[in-house]
Amino acid sequence: MVEEEKSGWWGSALGKLKTALSRTKTALVDSIVEEEGAAGGDASASGSQSGGSSVALATSMAAGHAPRPVDEDYLSEVEEKLIKADVGLATAETLVEHMRKEALAKMWTSHDVEKFLKKEFSSMLKAAPDPQLKIGGPLSVVLIVGVNGTGKTTSIGKLCYRLKTEGKKVLLAAGDTFRAAAETQLEIWAERAGVDIVRLADGSDPGAVVFKAIEKARAENYDVLIIDTAGRLHNKVNLMAELKKIRSVIDKNAADCMLESLLVVDASVGQNGLQQAKLFAESCPLTGVILSKLDGSAKGGIVFSIARDLNLPVKLVGLGEKIDDLRDFDPPMFVEALFSK
Repeated sequence: MVEEEKSGWWGSALGKLKTALSRTKTALVDSIVEEEGAAGGDASASGSQSGGSSVALATSMAAGHAPRPVDEDYLSEVEEKLIKADVGLATAETLVEHMRKEALAKMWTSHDVEKFLKKEFSSMLKAAPDPQLKIGGPLSVVLIVGVNGTGKTTSIGKLCYRLKTEGKKVLLAAGDTFRAAAETQLEIWAERAGVDIVRLADGSDPGAVVFKAIEKARAENYDVLIIDTAGRLHNKVNLMAELKKIRSVIDKNAADCMLESLLVVDASVGQNGLQQAKLFAESCPLTGVILSKLDGSAKGGIVFSIARDLNLPVKLVGLGEKIDDLRDFDPPMFVEALFSK
């Protein structure tokens, strides 16, 4: 696949993904160079000069090195690297066990590992539900949940802008009445994106905000209603109860609408993000994930944990600070970026 051949909304996303994930690839390749350099002498030294633009997320060797046998020591190293890349313990163990069965029986070397991992990662993402954002019908409702600091408000603003540029009439509901200034921040994003907003006085019942927004959206023929919620901490029982109440208002008053329930996860928090997803899913059934801040210090391996452990698709990814930097998640492109040279 050639980057210039990509068209549509993704545009330059492959280049952005390569940049965002280069930290993971570099760290893994460099560690392999160091290990093989100690054993491989001059050959490893010459390989380290080649720049380390090789395999992502796992194990294949840097160019110029003699292949290593895939033995138990090598498999232990692979598992450690996968965990450090935020793939998660359970997923790493499963991958390594699959690799052990294949590699030991067929006497693999490290040359064979990249192809294996690429196939495994692709299969994990294919097994998850469709990552396409579902927008359609007379009115679509998008409920956004997530912990404070994950990039929830920014992601909402970018999503509003995206849908507006696609010709949708968008209404935003300021359901986060718990945190001071949250509604003001949302109003700023609504103005930037050019969409309307429904808000009530600070401290109002979030359910009342959602009810009013649904009424307005129906009466004035909006295409999409996006609902913000408080950045509730998972140990705040009252806030989780509030989320259930908001969902109940939606189910009662917008049951005929297409509903997306999306959790915003900060890609840089690694497996903590997976725990957040599990806890939110208990209070509010989720249809997918927005993975924010992938352009920061994130390693991106959490994508595979979300797909495998939660059976949820990543639907949107944040690849920058610009208002148009929220992109559809494309599983084949993501895997390609991980393994691109």
